[in-house]
Amino acid sequence: MTQAPRTIVIFLITLATIAADQATKWLAKRYLWPNGFYSYAGDTFRLQYAENSGAFLGLGGNLPDPWRHLIFTVLVGIFLVALLVYLLRSRELTHFATVCLAFICAGGLSNLIDRVAYDGRVVDFLNVGVGPLRTGIFNIADMAITFGALLMLWDSFRTSRSAELSEKR
Repeated sequence: MTQAPRTIVIFLITLATIAADQATKWLAKRYLWPNGFYSYAGDTFRLQYAENSGAFLGLGGNLPDPWRHLIFTVLVGIFLVALLVYLLRSRELTHFATVCLAFICAGGLSNLIDRVAYDGRVVDFLNVGVGPLRTGIFNIADMAITFGALLMLWDSFRTSRSAELSEKR
């Protein structure tokens, strides 16, 4: 992929992800905060406001404030800037890998916006599950990160399987 289309793809994915995530978080803060809870489809899907000061599923949320700030704001911010530079400059990435990494970077950037704006916390509001089996509470940015990571994982299995079949021939 040439530089101009790569930059456009990265920009559009980033813009769309951040816009969707920040708009839905704004709605959650406005209509679900502080105790809002809505259940749909027999409690399979919930809209439930939460603020997460940790990482995935609250991991690290109990760390002292300076450590949380260093890890989840400063270090993650440095990582995301490095990832964005790599995305924009790398000539070896496939179109598919570029799209996957753009979703991961965009979701991370949108959650970083929350950390900066809300004193180290990220707004979460989506929860799915059946009976006692439930996900943690998450947001659109988390979905973008997960989507990009799962697609990359699927592609690595697909390409390694394809390589194995080629070697057997």
